[in-house]
Amino acid sequence: MTTSASVPAEPEDAISRPGTVTDRLVEANGRYAAAFADPGMDARPVLGVAVVACMDARLDLHDALGLELGDCHTIRNAGGVVTDDVIRSLTISQRALGTRSVVLIHHTGCGLESLTEEFRHDLEMEVGQRPAWAVEAFRDVDQDVRQSMQRVRTSPFLLHTGDVRGFVFDVKTGLLREIDPT
Repeated sequence: MTTSASVPAEPEDAISRPGTVTDRLVEANGRYAAAFADPGMDARPVLGVAVVACMDARLDLHDALGLELGDCHTIRNAGGVVTDDVIRSLTISQRALGTRSVVLIHHTGCGLESLTEEFRHDLEMEVGQRPAWAVEAFRDVDQDVRQSMQRVRTSPFLLHTGDVRGFVFDVKTGLLREIDPT
């Protein structure tokens, strides 16, 4: 049975090239490593900030935010949703690695706007097991950013919740729009 939860086929150009996409990534890493020099950094981000964002391939966070290697912790998932695992990562980022600020970035045209919890039901029918996680689909991106900010601000595990800001990235213009938390 094929559902909306099924994996899409590879693009035509990926099929016509020899090797897998992973093979190409490993080859690219070989070229990268040949010119690599240890930057001498530790895991603490220089700017003391953690960025939580959607995994959407259209978001180049480092370029969009003017960040360099080592500036921030980047936590990405579908929708940029603040889940228990994001709280886990933020807790480690703050308590073990010194971050104090949190930036949340959702975006226009997110795929989660077109999904529902029915996705979980379809997946359960296809594989015979219900996922333990919620899809976290939403219809209003601004409201979902507010919900994510609230989840960060009210987590008992986080030490620093005073500098939590949320934004929507416009995939057509590249601009961030800040969301009022209230």
